Amino acid sequence: MNDNVVIVGAGPAGLCLSLALAARGMRVDVVERQPATALAVPGFDGREIALTHSSMRLLRELGVWDRIPVDERAPLRRARVLDGADPGFEVDGAAFGHDRLGMLVSNRVIRAAAWQAVTNEVHIRVHAGVAVEAATRDARAARVSLADGRLLEAPLLVAADSRYSETRRAMGIPVHMHDFGSSMVLCRMRHAMANDGTAWEWFGQGQTRALLPLGEHLSSVVLTVPGAEARRLLDLSPDAFAADVAARYEGRLGDLELASTRHAYPLVATWARRFVAHRFALAGDAAVGMHPVTAHGFNLGLSSVEHLAQAAGDGLERHGDPGDAAMLARYQRRHRIGSTPLFAGTQAVAGLFTDRRAAAQPVRRAILRMGRRLPVLRRALAANLLDETPRPAAPLHYARTGIRILRPRLRRRSFGH
Repeated sequence: MNDNVVIVGAGPAGLCLSLALAARGMRVDVVERQPATALAVPGFDGREIALTHSSMRLLRELGVWDRIPVDERAPLRRARVLDGADPGFEVDGAAFGHDRLGMLVSNRVIRAAAWQAVTNEVHIRVHAGVAVEAATRDARAARVSLADGRLLEAPLLVAADSRYSETRRAMGIPVHMHDFGSSMVLCRMRHAMANDGTAWEWFGQGQTRALLPLGEHLSSVVLTVPGAEARRLLDLSPDAFAADVAARYEGRLGDLELASTRHAYPLVATWARRFVAHRFALAGDAAVGMHPVTAHGFNLGLSSVEHLAQAAGDGLERHGDPGDAAMLARYQRRHRIGSTPLFAGTQAVAGLFTDRRAAAQPVRRAILRMGRRLPVLRRALAANLLDETPRPAAPLHYARTGIRILRPRLRRRSFGH
């Protein structure tokens, strides 16, 4: 029985996958070109991750959550979507008796916590500071040649090396790529007005403005603008940048002060045409790289971790092979079922709400009016964030969730008529 797996990429998804595989009895080699010092103490990169309840559950099971300091967890109590001057609508966890929809944790903090968990796991070896020279496979195994001359062999190779995965390309898996022609500018800012634990997604005026609450008077500010505008914003002095952002947010945050370094990333969404091949699988952004507008990218990556670890574990238990073709096919089927509606919906939202044509505005306003007038829609959105069940779930689970979403309306009808 060959129970080892090789993972290329030691980002949060790759590290979490190694923990999930080790928990199912496998030995794991993780290859990462960054040095171990960068993995142990990641630098601030501007990215704040909105974790759903399902993601927090998995991080707890993997031993990562308890390594995240309490003061690095910011509650996300509600979310608001606006379009220009339209008041939009708000989703609140209180609809299901929760005081928060999820938690906001910095990407660097999740990475550091995952690294700490991995270094305490005897069944995981991390080969840091070394690049992959070549990746090949045959009927029996996959092989990874490292730049220092070493050769790693396993019945299963996993690419978790970003949406621009070189390993995926080496294995000949094509990808659909959508370049939005925009960049995302990220930073932390202190502000005079309280944010009330509310996240904003504010469209209009040729830009998308987002706010992620990290403290009552501290937020992550996210601006989606053309690439040239992003470069201009990065070059401004801290005071000029704060004044520019205050104007973009129309004074809703009061006086602003830059509280971190600034970062910019091109907006590119990717969808791999296949998630598996013989002795090979994709995880995290290597499978699906999401537009950040719906904040589901990392949560979807953790979903791939859970499903792939289960498939590899079942393959090992039933057939003595973590790369069993039938189990990998099951992983692909489940992850595609769970990710397809999210990816398609996110692409549609990003396309519609950033469309500058006048014809798109009535459609956007109609959607926001529906959100305001239909409590059942808001409860459905909240339920998706609060649900701790792995996706896709059993049909009975969705039926029960649907009843919970409709229950307030059913109660009104039974007592009012």
